[in-house]
Amino acid sequence: MQETPFCLRVGHLLPDSMSDSNTTVFTNPSTFILLGIPGLEVAHVWISIPFCAIYAVAVMGNFTILFIVMTEPSLHEPMYYFLCMLTVTDLLLSTATVPKTLSIFWFNSREISFSACLTQMYFIQCISVMESGILVAMALDRYVAICHPLRHSTILTNPVVAKISLAVVLRGSILVMPIPTLASQWPYCRTNIIPHTFCEGMAVVKLACADIRVNSYYALSVAFLVTGVDVFFIAVSYIQILRAIFSLPTKDSQLKAFRTSGSHICVFLVFYFSALFSTFMHRFGQNVPLHFHILMANLYLLVPPMLNPIIYGVRTKQIRDRLFWLFTHKGA
Repeated sequence: MQETPFCLRVGHLLPDSMSDSNTTVFTNPSTFILLGIPGLEVAHVWISIPFCAIYAVAVMGNFTILFIVMTEPSLHEPMYYFLCMLTVTDLLLSTATVPKTLSIFWFNSREISFSACLTQMYFIQCISVMESGILVAMALDRYVAICHPLRHSTILTNPVVAKISLAVVLRGSILVMPIPTLASQWPYCRTNIIPHTFCEGMAVVKLACADIRVNSYYALSVAFLVTGVDVFFIAVSYIQILRAIFSLPTKDSQLKAFRTSGSHICVFLVFYFSALFSTFMHRFGQNVPLHFHILMANLYLLVPPMLNPIIYGVRTKQIRDRLFWLFTHKGA
């Protein structure tokens, strides 16, 4: 029995004009068509409002953190260097998807070139792996600062921080590279329609007329390996940190030490909870509506970049004091 082309199976999700114009067979199309959120097309403009607001908060918050760290010499320390890396990855991660998503919602600009789609897919996955590595580096910094405070400046020197940062970037770049490389070699003869707001990895490779098991297994292995190894090292670091904190002689010293790590713990929980929730929804939520999957995938890329600068701005005294000084100085 001949398989119904994919474009016909998703035809009910499209406007009439789009359905008519995309029911042909494609071989390596020059462009893909992003549907946005199928089933919620009439609400695209309304959905764009919180998306735009969250993105604006993320951009302003992360640029504020960068500005404060760069202009305040007392913050030129490993902890804040890693924080700057985190803010840059947050900016890149949200900017890789939100502008295109908003153009779909506002201007019905659904087309994206084949190369741009693969590039977007690569950067989303690459930056996510980098961000996980940065969180490990931040946990290492807190471990050295609390468990070996007298050796902190000699262990985490600027050259060491630079090497750690380079390793984080290279790990993300190299591990993810095979995914779009394989995807670029396959024929796409079913359709050029992607039922998503951005070029999400599995949504793209499922359109290929080829055996995609190698890509799927590799992507899943990278996701679980990176998450598993990184969470393990973070957990070991914080077990040692908590042991060191509870061994301090006074409650005040314990509270002070815990406050220095509290913001990091919040960021870890936000990032990994969002990532795991998105992964399990994608793998095991077959009965969940498609529009809910897409909304959760977008929130995974939007919410952590918005929350991270808020968490550090509220919980980190040095950043909070500097931000307060900037506002009062400007007012004076």
